Amino acid sequence: MNHYRLFRRAALVGALVLPVLTTGCGLFSQEASQSIDPPQDNTGNATSWEDSAKAAQQGEGTQMTVYFKDRNGKLAPITVLAEIGSEEKWGQKALEMMVDGGPLSNEIPEGFQAVLPQGTQVKGFDVIADQKLAIVDFSKSFTDYNAMDERSLVEAVTWTLTGMEGIEQVQIWVEGEKLDEMPVDGMPLDDTITRAVGINLEAQDGINYSQSTPVTLYFSAVTPNNETYYVPVTRLINRTDNRAKAAIEQLISGPLSSKELEAVMTPDVIVKNVTKKNDIATVELEYSGYEEGQQAPAEMMQAVVLAMTENTGLKKVQIKINGKSNVKDTNNQSYSEPVSRPQHMNAFKS
Repeated sequence: MNHYRLFRRAALVGALVLPVLTTGCGLFSQEASQSIDPPQDNTGNATSWEDSAKAAQQGEGTQMTVYFKDRNGKLAPITVLAEIGSEEKWGQKALEMMVDGGPLSNEIPEGFQAVLPQGTQVKGFDVIADQKLAIVDFSKSFTDYNAMDERSLVEAVTWTLTGMEGIEQVQIWVEGEKLDEMPVDGMPLDDTITRAVGINLEAQDGINYSQSTPVTLYFSAVTPNNETYYVPVTRLINRTDNRAKAAIEQLISGPLSSKELEAVMTPDVIVKNVTKKNDIATVELEYSGYEEGQQAPAEMMQAVVLAMTENTGLKKVQIKINGKSNVKDTNNQSYSEPVSRPQHMNAFKS
């Protein structure tokens, strides 16, 4: 991908808004930065936090990120608007939205499809707060799926729920009984499932699975309406002790299949160093195509933040290019201070 194309496409990306977190006050209030990204109005422009709050109060819904399957068969996090009743639970509402042909299927954007089998009901949903554990009990219809879809089903449920505040692990039950393995193809389930299960799993050629390290990366794809969105991929690579640095190097290498996913970085970017201190991951890049004062591709910067927070578990990321941190991207987002991972992404215009 040449520089012009990457910069041009990056300017189109409005999927993420990264709040700057500094010591003391940040760009957004603490409440806002931990809440939701500004939604898009029908012109594609971000509305204010105040407008977002008013919309929710007026019953227009609140943002929620749910994993659907795209037209290439990849799972992707999609932000949708959902109205949550006073007695409803966020996790249960998200799972109900994931049911094929369910009552909330009209909320799914064009080009995406629900992954839970038709007729599936969420019979129970509980969160054990001190364990950060969500227990979901599905109806028998949950077991009515093709063997080839088994892993995607587990990944979608796990990544949707663990994307919510206070949930880090999941148990899947059916009709009141905990599953030790999936019922169709026998995928083993640990006592609890975490994001360590991976998503959209792939492997480098010739990889020895027993001698590999998983890294989760974010590449881009395009909807039928020509809107760009991020797709997470867990790639197995040769074993490494520096998973964070390896993840950025794999971002630079790009997707294994250019037919389904597109690169977010150009090959001339070099990872000089990755360090971790005080809950901040610092990524130092050398980029021959970048000059100080120029806007860096938003798509690249955002993908680095996503990959670093996913692979390190840290909350904030500082990015330096050619030794400088006074960087703004093509969405006019400043990276002069560490930025946090957004809670929601891939919000499409209505």
